[in-house]
Amino acid sequence: MIEYDPHHWRSHFFDLRGSLVREIAYRVGLCALTAITVSIVFHYHEHIAIPDKPHLLVGPALALLLVFRTNNANERYWEGRRVWGGIVNTSRNLRRKAESLLHGDAASAQIVEWSIAWFWSARAHLLEEKSLGSATRLSAEDQARALAAPHIPVFIASQITSIIADARRRNVITDIQQQMFDADVQALVDHIGACERIDQTPLPYAYAVHLRRALLLYCVTLPFALVSVFGEWTVLPSFIVCYILIGIEEIGTEIEGPFGRRHNDLPLDSICARLEANLREVKNKS
Repeated sequence: MIEYDPHHWRSHFFDLRGSLVREIAYRVGLCALTAITVSIVFHYHEHIAIPDKPHLLVGPALALLLVFRTNNANERYWEGRRVWGGIVNTSRNLRRKAESLLHGDAASAQIVEWSIAWFWSARAHLLEEKSLGSATRLSAEDQARALAAPHIPVFIASQITSIIADARRRNVITDIQQQMFDADVQALVDHIGACERIDQTPLPYAYAVHLRRALLLYCVTLPFALVSVFGEWTVLPSFIVCYILIGIEEIGTEIEGPFGRRHNDLPLDSICARLEANLREVKNKS
């Protein structure tokens, strides 16, 4: 994610990084090239111009499609951030309960280390990687077992559950306290499931295809509707309209999958690093 000051909008006018200009350049360029060609041909054959009524009628429908596309993508993006906010809070609560209820028992430190490994593995899982974090303090044996698991976050959740169950067998905690711990572990599993749902359920194919076809037809034929009014300047309004419309669609595509390494994806690395520092700071103070 690119950090920026939303109040200094003028400084971003010429930014390319993260603005998706490169991603849409060839499509906007195609529309501009079409507009140039239409302007040249119109100079010799004015009959190529078409009425602007079809574009006026289709414009509102296309705008609604784009609004729905962008709102859907934005909701997925913010849902992903809310889920990771839940991961942060649940991890902190799990650490808090371990410190308060286990009273310095060895299980407390184990829960912290496995919790740190959990959110790093969740971040790696969403990137189709396998990792427990570069600063993990788990033993080599535990790391090998975790990395060999088919679903590392679920395996780690099971390990935390086993640690809590062992503490209950040793009467370090009560049944009710065990249930309190289990609620947090269950929440972690729910969170990774929510992330997978967001990551694996893109916009329905039929909607995406129809929107892109309609957008392409609208932009490519737009110069024919504008050339009788703008003449040789047709390329300018065509370029502006196509840049805006195609850019909106590309923004939706960019942010609908918020888990990745692109400029506009959620900053999972920094979230995990801050959370790890937070949990270790609490541990060191204890």
